[in-house]
Amino acid sequence: MDTPLPLAPRHRGLRRSLLVVAAVLLLLAAGLAIAQRHLKGVLLHALAARTGHVIRVDGAFQEHFLSLHPSITATQVSIDNPPWMPAGVTAQFAAVSVGLEWQASLHPLGLRRLELQGATLHLLRDASGQANWRAHPGGPGKGPPLIRSLSVSNAHVEFHDERRHLQFTGIVSAGDAGGGAAPKLRVDGSGQLNGRTVSFDITGDPLATARRDHPYDFALEEHSGGDRLSLRGAITQPFDLRVLQGSFEAAGPDLKDLYFLVGIKLPETGAYRLSGRLDRQGLRFVFSDVLASFGESAVKANLSTDDSGERPRLEGELSSERLRLADIGAQASGRAPEPAANPGLRFTQTPFRLDGIERTDALVRFRVRELQLRRESIRAVSGVVSLDHAVLSIELSKAALGEGTLSGTARFDASRKVPRGELNLSVTDLPLEQFKGKSGEPPFTGLLSGRARLSGEGKSPHELAATANGTITAVIPHGAMRASIAELAALELNGALGALFKDRKETAMHCGVASFDAHDGLVTTHIFVIDTDKVLITGTGTIQMDSEALDLALHGQPKKAGLALHSAISINGTLVHPQARLGGHGGVAQSGAAVALGVILTPIAAVLGFVNPGLARDADCASLIAQAGAAAQAPVPHGEQPTK
Repeated sequence: MDTPLPLAPRHRGLRRSLLVVAAVLLLLAAGLAIAQRHLKGVLLHALAARTGHVIRVDGAFQEHFLSLHPSITATQVSIDNPPWMPAGVTAQFAAVSVGLEWQASLHPLGLRRLELQGATLHLLRDASGQANWRAHPGGPGKGPPLIRSLSVSNAHVEFHDERRHLQFTGIVSAGDAGGGAAPKLRVDGSGQLNGRTVSFDITGDPLATARRDHPYDFALEEHSGGDRLSLRGAITQPFDLRVLQGSFEAAGPDLKDLYFLVGIKLPETGAYRLSGRLDRQGLRFVFSDVLASFGESAVKANLSTDDSGERPRLEGELSSERLRLADIGAQASGRAPEPAANPGLRFTQTPFRLDGIERTDALVRFRVRELQLRRESIRAVSGVVSLDHAVLSIELSKAALGEGTLSGTARFDASRKVPRGELNLSVTDLPLEQFKGKSGEPPFTGLLSGRARLSGEGKSPHELAATANGTITAVIPHGAMRASIAELAALELNGALGALFKDRKETAMHCGVASFDAHDGLVTTHIFVIDTDKVLITGTGTIQMDSEALDLALHGQPKKAGLALHSAISINGTLVHPQARLGGHGGVAQSGAAVALGVILTPIAAVLGFVNPGLARDADCASLIAQAGAAAQAPVPHGEQPTK
């Protein structure tokens, strides 16, 4: 029997190596078998840690990592809201397929293709800016990783953004469009945006060629009703949506309807065109070179919004060469104006639109070369509008009305249960020649200065007026009255005023002062005196701002013997429909000019100082002040009582 020959040393080493390899392969196979049963939990736990969302797979789960092109497929997938949002579901998918690829980088696996089928997305952002689609509560991250190919078909999307006031419900599809090795990306959708039908289409560079260090170009087209919005832009570092820039254009029948595309409330106008540039840096959006045209008006703007704070903030500048109020409002847009609760009132009872005023702060400077009112124009208007925790303030630095100037402030506090308004307005050297009467001629000439300091409470202009407190004063230091003010000539006045008005010539007006005190909506004459060459006119009475009823009387005292006014002029009716008629006997008129001035117990100098301290030094008004002072010390004629 032959004895077996011993193996050569190198053969024995080979056998041991094969045994080791076999053992390793058996252990690896056993490990993979064990790991496969736990890989689903490991992967879902890792994804939850990275995205901040709990991910559940209630259907099949398969993975293939031992391949040149690893892949994961799963069915009945749900993604829950993150812990910083209310309990709920962010997204649901009937099937998810992820194609991976090996790459030489810090992240050895890249996303080759993502397919989502039967998708339903419930996207939510609250008023504080927290969103359920983010990976952490601190704010938006750098965006999703680079995906070389995408397929999302007919996803049901519900998007509620309380921060931007956007609500969308509709169908969205996204994926590679066209053939070739590098097809472009296309995203299209349709549904209801802020209650109106909308459709949009986004086209972008091929996903297959996207790089972190190269801008990603895209174009957006959005339509809602007759409104159209287009944006051409670039994402500086794909796909970090926090940094992008581009240019935009919009057009439509009414600027207000742009809200249905962008969620920003704008005024009603006629047909409009809008263009500008957009730059986003994190939570700050800059809108530059904005040009909006509507009707015969055009506005330029540079604005920025910042959402990084506790409250969104708007800042910027507005300018216009010409702005017509007739181009703004319901009539300009062609919509029927809102029915007035009482068409007989000068101040409308329509409540102020205060929706959302408490959500945003703002500081905007404005400059208008010509602001066209109904009949007059105000030139060189400039100032600042600010909004701070529902308190709206307007500072009018300067405005020219004719040769006169306007300035002042207005404040509206909507943070209160009952809003409060305050007004402090001054006018200086306003030419009265520009205000024509029914005859086509101005009833007065001269320069008017005045000041109004008022406050009130209410939710409409009428309520503010009906609760008004404060003072209104107007002064004409010198000028003229025309007899052709003429509507009064039809009253066939006797005496001094009748002679004056039938004269149809000018008579010099040395100084006119009208001052009214308001208390809880009741406006009472404090001082009313007009000193002319021929007659001294005084006035008394009240205006009830709740009903806007007038109860005023004008008294005249001729300065020449032989002229006498036997009746006062009563002015009744309302602010909208005043009525003038001959009243009772003019008791003040029978006492002489000195007594007529003597009834003014409050010094005129203080009233003039309220408007402008320099008016008290005007020669004509200084003379009236002296007469009033002397008359106040004069004894009252026997049988007469001083008027209070």
